[in-house]
Amino acid sequence: MAICNTVVPIKSKSGAISYKAQSQDEDALVNAAARLHMVYANKNGNILEIRFHGLIIQYEILETLEFTSDRKRMSVVVKDCQNGKILLLSKGADEAILPCASAGQQTRTFVDAVEQYAQLGLRTLCLAWRELKENEYREWSFMFKEASSTLVDREWRIAEVCQRLEHNLEVLGVTAIEDRLQDGVPETIETLRKAGINFWMLTGDKQNTAIQIALSCNFISPEPKGQLLLIDGKTEDEVCRSLERVLLTMRSTFSQPKDVAFVVDGWALEIALRHHWEAFTELATLSRTAICCRVTPSQKAQLVELLKSCDYRTLAIGDGGNDVRMIQQADIGVGISGREGLQAARAADYSIGKFRFLKRLILVHGRYSYNRTAFLSQYSFYKSLLICFIQIFFSFISGVSGTSLFNSVSLMAYNVFYTSIPVLVSVLDKDLNEETVMQHPQILFYCQAGRLLNPSTFAGWFGRSLFHAIVVFVISINAYAYEKSEMEELSMVALSGCIWLQAFVVALETNSFTKLQHLAIWGNLIAFYIINWMFSALPSSGMYTIMFRLCRQPSYWITVFLIVAAGMGPILALKYFRYTYRPSKINILQQAERRGGPILSLGSIEPLQARTIEEDVSPLSITQPKNRNPVYEPLLSDSPNSTRRSFGSGTPFDFFQSQRLSSYSRNCKDN
Repeated sequence: MAICNTVVPIKSKSGAISYKAQSQDEDALVNAAARLHMVYANKNGNILEIRFHGLIIQYEILETLEFTSDRKRMSVVVKDCQNGKILLLSKGADEAILPCASAGQQTRTFVDAVEQYAQLGLRTLCLAWRELKENEYREWSFMFKEASSTLVDREWRIAEVCQRLEHNLEVLGVTAIEDRLQDGVPETIETLRKAGINFWMLTGDKQNTAIQIALSCNFISPEPKGQLLLIDGKTEDEVCRSLERVLLTMRSTFSQPKDVAFVVDGWALEIALRHHWEAFTELATLSRTAICCRVTPSQKAQLVELLKSCDYRTLAIGDGGNDVRMIQQADIGVGISGREGLQAARAADYSIGKFRFLKRLILVHGRYSYNRTAFLSQYSFYKSLLICFIQIFFSFISGVSGTSLFNSVSLMAYNVFYTSIPVLVSVLDKDLNEETVMQHPQILFYCQAGRLLNPSTFAGWFGRSLFHAIVVFVISINAYAYEKSEMEELSMVALSGCIWLQAFVVALETNSFTKLQHLAIWGNLIAFYIINWMFSALPSSGMYTIMFRLCRQPSYWITVFLIVAAGMGPILALKYFRYTYRPSKINILQQAERRGGPILSLGSIEPLQARTIEEDVSPLSITQPKNRNPVYEPLLSDSPNSTRRSFGSGTPFDFFQSQRLSSYSRNCKDN
């Protein structure tokens, strides 16, 4: 415990010793050894100093056999500086250490201890050692250095050489470490489930440990609320039969409110991904919760890739170096910075300090970002199409001569100055308060369904731009074409109508006004006139005195008023009708916020679709862990159910599941 690690001791000026470790497990083991009076005191080069009851014992590190996800163990070769003995010290998973035990040693006691600790939700490690002869070590050391310096298949060669040394071990004992949950983990998972997010737990722990941790954080529910199905087997036939049983049960219970999950270990998962890809893919589309234990970093990345192939939107969250490949493979990567280091945080798209911050990241910032992006992208098309349609209409009455209604200065300033500032300030817009969004996570379904950004909404903005172009062109032409007016005057009237319409469009689509938004919308309108007055004062600008003459004409302001009234009237009427007689759940919440009253229930946002099929499987029993007092709630009984492809007749939510965030790595440690 004190020697077989990569921990670096740091001594303060007061003499206190602290440890800098790559993993929390090593830090816990070294501190536990120190409490047992075996203090890791100092490291000077390859010389370790262990203080035992005031006596200093020195060991020389000869070789370090690094931990890998394939070997699932690490070892060090040390030399006792007192008697010159060479020792091999190993620690790792029980499945990696116990098979390497010497033939004469009874390991049943250790197996029982591992199972007992796993039932309590503790992470276990086995410790072993053996003494090496000097000739054996020198021969092996030569092969190890040769494998370490090779350029082809280095990792495979090193693992093969390590296997030659790590055998005939004497198992010393089993350690158990509590992986303490952070505050707010069960509540965060429950809230995100209500938002329609599926969870997959990918961990390297034992099966029993993973199940108990899943129970403690409300990841799964105990019976009779929950049902856990087991996929196991060591051969292809065993895994195939187990997978078929679980798949049949998933089909039969898919539309039921019962919390059904499946658990699979790394060995069975490898067989399923290699030989039964289609069946496991179908299982992935049907399952809302999954626990994958004893998985390697490459398997985590494979599972994320599988979920992406099922048209899921995946979010992977992790806190250690083993989660980097999974985070990079997912559509969205979130890293937790803490005691596990910063590898995951640096490889991720977003970095958070605690797992509970994920709720705010998705429900608040994610939803606001989607709403703002949807408006910004569609409004940008709208304002560009508006000016293009007017140019097209003008080409018909100009004989398709190629003459532009607007001069080059107006076209350049249109996108750069006149219409860019108001929409950029819309990034501050909030349709609902943050507290309301957190209290009603079901409204995230609207984002998952793409209700604000889809072909139909784009067609609506396209139609709005065409309608506004007709209004501006028809009113401007009829007001000024038959008078003794210049071409520049007609151009400026049409441009003024466009700018006024867009100011009211942005104001209509804004949900929460601030001083900055008022300044951007109406101040930009004032800036339009100031800029054109400046150009009208320049004799060489081609717009000399145009804006001064227009502003003195009552007909100009009447024309602008008619454009705004004709362009915004139907849109306001349609918006009023929808808001009053066909309000969405978001509109209901907006009304409640303005009235100051609470909303007790939003009802069912996502409809149910029943499916029936024969039920035939015996579930794995789930028991509540002892010495834990979490609040167990049915995670799916009060959240809307869904199907993957269809949601009933007349339902616009036709691709909820394809937008779900599905990948989850156990990272709920106490940072």
